[in-house]
Amino acid sequence: MRTAKKTVELWVQRFNDADVDGIAALYANDATNHQVTQEPVVGRDNIRRMFEIEFAATKMVCIVEAIHDAGDVAALEWSDPIGLRGCGFFTVVDGFITFQRGYWDKLSFLRLNGLPIE
Repeated sequence: MRTAKKTVELWVQRFNDADVDGIAALYANDATNHQVTQEPVVGRDNIRRMFEIEFAATKMVCIVEAIHDAGDVAALEWSDPIGLRGCGFFTVVDGFITFQRGYWDKLSFLRLNGLPIE
């Protein structure tokens, strides 16, 4: 069985590869991904579509600063090459992400990536 930390390490690899199908496969069918800058996204298929849209919009890179393992929960501290920083919390059950919450500054993300500000 994959630990929470190993699941997050695999998530980072697939995120950095912009592997939509691979990253979606890490989520439970009824998982929730809640980036605090957005409404929660519920369900593996909806999470897959979210990543598909985001990876098409801009190149994103996750540089691991630290992964803190706390049993079924892992906390990811990350940065990226353009200066953004954030953290994510992943609950993993039976090797699948059941809940993810991410904290990062959306305005900085949009500005640093040259994307339209909503």
